[in-house]
Amino acid sequence: MTVILVLLSIAILVLLIVWAKLNPFLAFLISSIIAGFLLGLPADQIAGSVQRGMGVLLGDLVIVIVMGAMLGKLVAESGAAQRIAGFLMKIFGQKHITWAMSITGLVVGIPLFYNVGFVLLVPLAFTVAYQYKISAVYVGIPLLAALSVTHGFLPPHPSPAALVAQFNANMGLTLLYGFMIAIPTIALAGPIFARTLKNMEANPLKTFQAETKPESELPSTANSFFTALLPVVLLIGTTVLNLNIAAESSMAPIIAFVADPGIVMLISVLIATYTLGLKRNFTMKQLMDLYIVATKDIAMILLIVAGAGALKQIFTDTGVSLVIAEGLQSWDIHPLILAWIITAIIRVCVGSATVAGLTTAGIIAPLVITMNVDPNLLVLSIGAGSLMFSHFNDAGFWMYKEFFNVSIKDTIKSWSLMETIVAVAGLAGVLILDIFV
Repeated sequence: MTVILVLLSIAILVLLIVWAKLNPFLAFLISSIIAGFLLGLPADQIAGSVQRGMGVLLGDLVIVIVMGAMLGKLVAESGAAQRIAGFLMKIFGQKHITWAMSITGLVVGIPLFYNVGFVLLVPLAFTVAYQYKISAVYVGIPLLAALSVTHGFLPPHPSPAALVAQFNANMGLTLLYGFMIAIPTIALAGPIFARTLKNMEANPLKTFQAETKPESELPSTANSFFTALLPVVLLIGTTVLNLNIAAESSMAPIIAFVADPGIVMLISVLIATYTLGLKRNFTMKQLMDLYIVATKDIAMILLIVAGAGALKQIFTDTGVSLVIAEGLQSWDIHPLILAWIITAIIRVCVGSATVAGLTTAGIIAPLVITMNVDPNLLVLSIGAGSLMFSHFNDAGFWMYKEFFNVSIKDTIKSWSLMETIVAVAGLAGVLILDIFV
């Protein structure tokens, strides 16, 4: 009955958006309230749950998304994105640009939180698409496939890192196995799948597209890469420092402060304001006007993400994920497949990959000893399941739809299907590895 009520809540959300043509933010609010009543949450707690869900998710993302939009706007308007795109095209050629996007997503995605990577690198895909007159979806999906895989499979991302700890797995082995599975999974869900999307229309947000500039007006290649990838450099640097400095060191709190994604993005925007702005003869007023435009353009995205957080919180507060997981515990099935199925169902119902992974871990962890299964592969199986079929209740679904400005139908045919390929291919890789380890 719980699953039926969750599916009914999601169906109401879909109908409000697709049939009633409501703004997704309003649809999220209405469906979240209805879900609260359907799932038995006391009436006097529903409003608080909705507000808490919006606040928690926006609290994590608002600095990252806003600063990422500002950095993306400046990288585009200064010509840095054009310089980077041209450099990549010279190396890989237009014929292999999807592979260039996948490699970029994999390398950058390892230390970068998913949402940071999304807002940082998507403008690059838009610039390539705009400059070479090819579909933004065709260029963007390989990039996002790589970011999704690193988010779900590889520590130090939150979910896999937490799973390693819960299952007493080996971080190094999990990373090694993760890379062995990640590379073919990215190839399949990225460049290979993208071939079917060459003709899909998309009209990306204008804020991330700049008119092609003459070569003489572009910043240097070094300046462009340094500024655009500064968040990556900061996160890698602070991660390395954290691994080599004792917890009781006086420097540890400072490093932890700088390592926060919001602080990383703020530092990056401030430095970019100089390197791509003031240093290249932009006035401060011009730069601030650019940032205002960038912020206006992502205002609705922030509201939609907040709405997704409200629905997720209703499902969390009503214990939906635990009920679903416990109901599936008794299935007579291979442990790695069981863990994947539990995670995938929670992911589809709740929307959050991290919530799905950690909820499954809480159910599976006590059974690991009796399961006779490699804990490192269990981490990866759950990570793959946590990426299954992103749809209306996932903030990532709406970020993709709004940034790429595609229809809901095309979002499902591109984004949702890509995430499903990642989930299924990831499970296949885990089962193949299980034969040999």
